[in-house]
Amino acid sequence: MKIICIGRNYADHINELKNNRPTEPVIFLKTDTSVILKNQPFFIPNFSNDIHHEVEVLIKIKKIGKHIDPKFSHKYYDEISLGIDFTARDLQSELKSKGLPWEKSKAFDGSALIGKWVDKSIFNDVNNLNFSLELNGNLAQKGSTSLMLWSIDEIISYVSKYFTLKIGDVIFTGTPSGVGPVNINDQLIGKIEDEEFFKLKIK
Repeated sequence: MKIICIGRNYADHINELKNNRPTEPVIFLKTDTSVILKNQPFFIPNFSNDIHHEVEVLIKIKKIGKHIDPKFSHKYYDEISLGIDFTARDLQSELKSKGLPWEKSKAFDGSALIGKWVDKSIFNDVNNLNFSLELNGNLAQKGSTSLMLWSIDEIISYVSKYFTLKIGDVIFTGTPSGVGPVNINDQLIGKIEDEEFFKLKIK
């Protein structure tokens, strides 16, 4: 299983981190060991003092594809979820300043939360999904897939130019603004259209 992540896919998040707006999707990968096991908490690693939450809509690939035309992208996934791309922001900033890859700050063990999966057919329009993240009962992030710079279908097509998509691969589609730090004993709850997709404790 590959975990393929899209960075800088929401304009407000780009502005939030003072990044340059990309002309094409930004891609990075997470390892299979980055996935938090079911019913397990997120453990803050000892190499960072600034772990941030980034809530994202996820899709799961259902068949092998390469060089997929955008008009056929919808045939390559049936399931949608919500997750968190945990980021060691201090480490990422250091790596970026040196022009180095982000993986140590993005793909470390336990850095990917994947919520429950549901069939996309339960939604009226996957390109207009409202989703949110609550931190200790307070709204921390909210977004809509309608605000993506690149839609789900466009992402699938673009990614498939570089990586063969295989059954079970997961794509993180990007985070809206509102990213911020997590601390021990925090609780995170993620929702799509007011339905809970995950609840996570920080340890």
